[in-house]
Amino acid sequence: MKTSIKTELAQHILDNINDGVLTNDNREDWHFHAFNEDYYLIGYYECSKWLKTHGIGEFEAVGICQQYEIDHFGESRIYENSEEVVNMLAYIYGEELIYSDDFKKVKHLKKAMKKLI
Repeated sequence: MKTSIKTELAQHILDNINDGVLTNDNREDWHFHAFNEDYYLIGYYECSKWLKTHGIGEFEAVGICQQYEIDHFGESRIYENSEEVVNMLAYIYGEELIYSDDFKKVKHLKKAMKKLI
């Protein structure tokens, strides 16, 4: 994961903590609430711009998403637009950040994410 993406997603996690979305009571669902309950980014143009900003080619991004799905589900779907790709990348990389350690409390997750920014 590129440093710029790690920083951006760490900030997204912190925003969710500060907004009360991620709490000690919903620890098992942190990833769901932060990266799966709603789209991370909306709009084809905005998503294409996001990929360029982070220096990721569209084919590279699709490849990352498809490999993740093959590794976890044994098959992959066809990605039809940049919005699908970016939101799946945020899902994958968000999972990596949230489960990078066995955070027992939201304050531990918060401290780890602050170190990334």
